[in-house]
Amino acid sequence: MQVTRIGLDIAKNVFQVHGVDGHGKTVVCKTLRRAEVLPYFANLPACVIGIEACAGAHDWARRLNKLGHDARLMAAQFVSPYRKGGARGKNDKTDAEAICEAVGRPNMRFVPLKSEEQQAVLAMHRVRELAVAERTALVNQIRGLLGEFGLVLPQGRERLQRELPTVLEAADNELPSLFRPVLAELAERLAEANTRIGHYDALIEAQARLMPAALRLMRLAGIGPITATAMVATVGNASTFANARQFVGWLGLVPRQYSSGGKSRLGGISKRGDAYLRRMLVHGARSVLRLAKDRTDRLGRWAEAVKQRRGENVAAVALAAKHARIVWALLAKGEAYCPAP
Repeated sequence: MQVTRIGLDIAKNVFQVHGVDGHGKTVVCKTLRRAEVLPYFANLPACVIGIEACAGAHDWARRLNKLGHDARLMAAQFVSPYRKGGARGKNDKTDAEAICEAVGRPNMRFVPLKSEEQQAVLAMHRVRELAVAERTALVNQIRGLLGEFGLVLPQGRERLQRELPTVLEAADNELPSLFRPVLAELAERLAEANTRIGHYDALIEAQARLMPAALRLMRLAGIGPITATAMVATVGNASTFANARQFVGWLGLVPRQYSSGGKSRLGGISKRGDAYLRRMLVHGARSVLRLAKDRTDRLGRWAEAVKQRRGENVAAVALAAKHARIVWALLAKGEAYCPAP
């Protein structure tokens, strides 16, 4: 029995293995407990192992690669079409069999395997995002509660933070005495959230200075330490993408297509891939557009022309896609950014 390809359906405690030989005949179909997985694969000859990209997948792939296997990660939506019975036939055995079939497809797109350092950098980003979401929720709640008492504060988080101490100290706004301590506590929590976000901003900026690839990306207008470190940690080896268009498509910044009968119909962007990276690129493009009319370089003039012709939102997405193409070139070729005059 020579196993050449295995589909491994991972979970918290129960793992399903489905293996085939060189002719595609099933030779292994068994269930393993978590502690049995590594000893089992340590006694197997080197083979291709397919795993769905989910929680813990990168860790298992790294461990299996250390044993001499070729572990490959795939997005779940690319595995689903190979499941027998579709969604109604979903179970551990059919999932493992579908993974085994999908990993053998010659045109399958695989998820780049992340190192422990990459995952650590992304962990900082995730915790920072949580703090930002908490701050946004606090700002919305403060604004809504004050509105119930007839106090409407100016739009914008910074303006609210400036006005909040005045509201707390003012005695003529007729806020109930029972509500003032509650509002003061919300103000303290808002200040703590700002402190936490500033702490992670400093950590990410310090990490960016230690990453040569991130420093190259930061030379591009609209890309700062947060976007640069997230891009490097998420993408890893950009040469796994055949070209810049494939990379932009992976980020979901290309138009959706609904074409038939020789007629090409394009819609809005597909929004596939990593939403965090896409959002960071679009936000960075918006910051560039604010100053585009004062720029004289080729990219700045192109962005301003698109903005005047199609509007700010379309121009921001178009500029984000342009930045993504430049990012791919910088990461895949290892070159420094030299803007066109």
